[in-house]
Amino acid sequence: MAVPKRKMSRSNTRSRRSQWKATAPTLVACDRCRAPKLPHTVCGACGTYAKRQVLDV
Repeated sequence: MAVPKRKMSRSNTRSRRSQWKATAPTLVACDRCRAPKLPHTVCGACGTYAKRQVLDV
């Protein structure tokens, strides 16, 4: 089993972790009200999904 021989320093650990980046969520415009929403989800403004009314807002 692979085990590190030496403790990894703080600078090496932090420089490795610096490559993790948060990405902004992809937003699309709602077909009905043009409000920004996540793709493949119900619109929170008008309550439609795939051009059908599914929520009473």
